[in-house]
Amino acid sequence: MPEPAIDTHAHVHFDQLAGDLLGVLDRARAAGIEAIINVGTGPAENGRVVETAARERMLYAAVGFHPHAAAQVKVADWSVLEDLARRPKVAALGEFGLDYHYKHSPPEVQRGVFAQGIRLARDLDLPLIIHAREADADVLAALDGAAAAGGLPRGVAHCFAGGPEFAREMLRRGFYVSFSGIITFKNADDVRQAARITPLERVLAETDSPYCAPVPFRGRTNEPANVVLVIRFLADLYGLAEDDVRRITTRNAAHLFGLPLRQGGPCLVYPIRRSLYVNLTNECSNRCTFCPRARGDLVVKGHDLRLPREPAAAELLTALEEAGAAGYEEAVFCGFGEPTLRLEVLKEVARRVKSRWRLPVRLNTNGQGSALAGRDITAELAGLVDAVSVSLDAPDAATYEKLCRPTVPNAFAAVCEFLRQAKARLPTVRATAVAVPGLDLEAVRRLAEEGLGVKFEVRAFNVVG
Repeated sequence: MPEPAIDTHAHVHFDQLAGDLLGVLDRARAAGIEAIINVGTGPAENGRVVETAARERMLYAAVGFHPHAAAQVKVADWSVLEDLARRPKVAALGEFGLDYHYKHSPPEVQRGVFAQGIRLARDLDLPLIIHAREADADVLAALDGAAAAGGLPRGVAHCFAGGPEFAREMLRRGFYVSFSGIITFKNADDVRQAARITPLERVLAETDSPYCAPVPFRGRTNEPANVVLVIRFLADLYGLAEDDVRRITTRNAAHLFGLPLRQGGPCLVYPIRRSLYVNLTNECSNRCTFCPRARGDLVVKGHDLRLPREPAAAELLTALEEAGAAGYEEAVFCGFGEPTLRLEVLKEVARRVKSRWRLPVRLNTNGQGSALAGRDITAELAGLVDAVSVSLDAPDAATYEKLCRPTVPNAFAAVCEFLRQAKARLPTVRATAVAVPGLDLEAVRRLAEEGLGVKFEVRAFNVVG
């Protein structure tokens, strides 16, 4: 079964889809869609959107005034909207925004309605769905004006059709960015560039049905089941598996819109791409300034890695079996902790992984394992670990102490020595460094390749997994 997905923006009450609503929802369920946010665009339809969400389990509602309808909005409509926004299953306000392409409503009227929508979302503590078309500067100005006057709500730039600079500005203001079928269009390179600079933790997927059908259905009536095609395109763009993007965007949507999120037990093993990761521990001998755990965030690619306790080897092996370990390309000891802190469990599980499933084993480590154990552990890893990736992260001890804040004395020297010993005993050894702003990556590369004789790779800043 694929991971569930959420279409965060559709208009299934529009004429193109409403006549076959049950069929639309059945096809969405068949595609693994767990929820659809059905978005109102004006006074005449917001009540219907709320009523439909109350009737259909997988539908949630958003209510608002689209910029095209701004000129139709009367003073009395705002109190009605506020009442609807307090109803069950209303997940957001919107869509509100600015559209200077058609100008069905005068720009100055659009700006007034948008400003009031921002304030209402803030006052009701609901996420705001923003429509922006050929009005980037004025959208940002409206948000900044609201921020100065009392603060911004959380929200999303929906059906994103801008470039990377607009995406960057929306992200800087705390918003998510949602991609529709537009990202698949041949002439949408700016949108693809925007997606590339958007952190996965802030990405959403939508259809904007019945519009914006993705390739190969461009020009036809769109429907929520097609959000899967957007997700697949994003997966290719990010170099991930479809299930990775399903899981990530579902978690993002659930958090932004307050939707129920399926809760499992502690995440002992977790798939990313074609690798199966083993979550040994949440403990670490570093307190890296650039690590998400410094913010209390132990989520990677949609997996919650927070462990209530450290798992035993038998529990990890059971989890590997249940996850279908044989179907993956490798097993990776990683997680949001330092695996060599649990060296004996690591060795036991690695031994069984190789004998039972005959998988290659990779170890992602900060390279302090020998210092932690008080002996050279690389000989013990030989035959169990096929590849090791070591977070070098600095060209010298002073920089390492500043960035990584180790609890181990002389940690940088210990990491370098671990790399030397690993190179002599293990088949594949790689040093890595996170592209922290201001870090001299070329100096780290020289140390790794010329000083230590190992391969070197740069890891993106603020990207985990």
